[in-house]
Amino acid sequence: MKKVILSCLLLLGLSLKAQTEFAPAKDKLHVPAKSIATYLNIDGNLDETEWASAPVLSNFIQVEPNQGEPSKFKTTVRVLYNEKYLYVGAFCQDPDGKKGIRVPDLARDFSFLSNDTFAVGIDGFLDERNSVTLAVNPYGSQKDYLSFDDTFFDAKWNGLWTVRTKITTEGWFAEFQIPWKTLRYGTTQGTDSQWGINFVRQRRKSNEISAWSPYPRAYGFNRSEYFGLLTQIKPPKPTTNFRINPYVLSKYTESGSNGNTQASETEYIMGGEIKWALSTNTLLDITANTDFAQAEADRQVNNISRFSVFFPERRQFFLENASLFGAGLYSDTGGSGNLSIIPFFSRRIGLDENGTPKTIEAGLRLVHQSPKESFGVMGIKEEDAYNLVGRYVKNFGKQNRLGAIATTKIQDNNNAVAGVDGFFRMGNAHSLGFMALSSLDMDGDDAHFGGYLQYRYDTNQVNAWWTQSYLDKNFNPELGFTSRSDVIATSPGIIANIRGPKLPFKKLLRAYRPRIIGNLYHQASTGAFLERELTISPFWLEAQNGGYLSFSTSFVEQKLNAPLQLLNVEIIPDSYSYNRYSIALGTDPSSKFSTELRHTFGKFYDGELRTWNASLSAIPIPHIFLKGSINSDKFTGLGSTSSSGTVDLLTLESRVYINPRLSLSGLYQRNTQNDSDFYNIRFAWEYNPLSYVYIVFNSNQNKLESDTIFERQAIIKLSFLKQF
Repeated sequence: MKKVILSCLLLLGLSLKAQTEFAPAKDKLHVPAKSIATYLNIDGNLDETEWASAPVLSNFIQVEPNQGEPSKFKTTVRVLYNEKYLYVGAFCQDPDGKKGIRVPDLARDFSFLSNDTFAVGIDGFLDERNSVTLAVNPYGSQKDYLSFDDTFFDAKWNGLWTVRTKITTEGWFAEFQIPWKTLRYGTTQGTDSQWGINFVRQRRKSNEISAWSPYPRAYGFNRSEYFGLLTQIKPPKPTTNFRINPYVLSKYTESGSNGNTQASETEYIMGGEIKWALSTNTLLDITANTDFAQAEADRQVNNISRFSVFFPERRQFFLENASLFGAGLYSDTGGSGNLSIIPFFSRRIGLDENGTPKTIEAGLRLVHQSPKESFGVMGIKEEDAYNLVGRYVKNFGKQNRLGAIATTKIQDNNNAVAGVDGFFRMGNAHSLGFMALSSLDMDGDDAHFGGYLQYRYDTNQVNAWWTQSYLDKNFNPELGFTSRSDVIATSPGIIANIRGPKLPFKKLLRAYRPRIIGNLYHQASTGAFLERELTISPFWLEAQNGGYLSFSTSFVEQKLNAPLQLLNVEIIPDSYSYNRYSIALGTDPSSKFSTELRHTFGKFYDGELRTWNASLSAIPIPHIFLKGSINSDKFTGLGSTSSSGTVDLLTLESRVYINPRLSLSGLYQRNTQNDSDFYNIRFAWEYNPLSYVYIVFNSNQNKLESDTIFERQAIIKLSFLKQF
């Protein structure tokens, strides 16, 4: 670990020669909103006389690749409003016309990094902390999310708003219609109000990101202290804001073995949700017979680590307000190593350990969010348990906060978790976060502890972190997630971002980003050494078009105290020391054909392991997306029986769009580890904003010893949304 510290300090020193972050402007850019008495036809044309009379803002400034320089592509924006809607109209000039546009996918919540995009960020409280972002690509696909401190995101929040686009020979237009009831804002007492606002554009062909009110590229678009001001805005006082979203569903299920159906069932289900905005700050959700038939299926993963696999939440009800309830340490390469400590993980509700749905009979969630404080309570009744969650956050100073969380699962073995957490931003670059938790099983006598402390340093040149984590042997968050137990983890790391005139091949290369990442684990109950991993990536290049090429070396030491099952092979308890090497490349993800390839090889415990991860995406037109990928693990001399073999996981995906609101998608996976076949076919039609028709087919087949078992489903679901 001393080598990690010295190497991190050396890389930090090499990267600190030039700092180009800047503070938010004291004299902020501002744009007046013009009031109109009419309602606009939302068609993407911007040809009404009202648009011609609105003030025009332009002069976007680059964030990428040349921070601070004027954008090479003109963008103009206008803002109008009436008693019911806020309107935003934008024109994104492109000298290549339609040929210059890159749109690889028409899905809602599309990838910002691979699409031409125009987005508006709105800070309705002018607290420089909370913001809502609404984005669109040139073909009219919508993306929306909520942000807090540019740190926590409700990425799958779906607001009720409309946008239409139009592509011309000179660029593309976007016309937004945003109901006041979709936005959160402070009271105005009838006077003119000022909101924080910003606009950002990505021109993907040249991979340029530009913003009206510029911000350093080290930070995200939602660092709302860098927003400009929307002035002369007079939103109406909040009125009744009540939304009902009922559904009806028919589901046919059959199961059996060796090709013979042994059981079948047809169900007819009704249920839905009620969403009541008690004020612009407070939202009440009630759900009954909650159903997630339309949620994307989990992708299978062949795990070759000692850590539990973290599967993300995909169900809409639990994705909303996830940033408030989702405090914790998440496994990634951005500071936590492989360790996750999450006190509330919504997948513990309504899903069993295998991801099979369980009945959710009813639920209630109340959330209040304001510049000074946020709190929320959630209660969910499922078929065999009651689940309760409470969360409180107090904001103070400049983007600092303290919070508390408590969870309770009432089941055969009742369990409770309580804890405190905090986040402190010390200047623009430095931040400190912590969490301390205690769990208690009601049939036990003692409380058990877990938590972490993390320091981060983020600038244009450097991303660095140091994380200390602790989980005692019996820490047990029944409504949470931990990737392992009985561990003390130390996880430092640093990533340099080297650019500028000294970088060779500037027309091809955008950045050289070498990195050093270390992870050290000891057993919490004994202090004994468990695992050490040092990964050095001296060669990590990012291309101007978004492609990359890298080489990494990992030095691994492991002490196994109990047998470990990997790839259907038992690894015996012993001490192991080995090196692994990784080569990775990716091409421009926005092009019609793109690929990613990673080859990892070297020793692995007492044997050898070669892993290939390869994918090929084809996007002949934006309305068609095809992707094939394979994960192949070939091992030799592994485990107690010196086993050799190959485990393959094949994945095929397709999506076909008539338009962004009408699509057919398919997913197929073949896994040789458990000899399984899985497919999911989903038809989705958004016939009105956030009202859907779904037709879903699922099939899962596994071989167990001499029998092949299967389960198939056919689902038709109709949902309807009405806002009052």
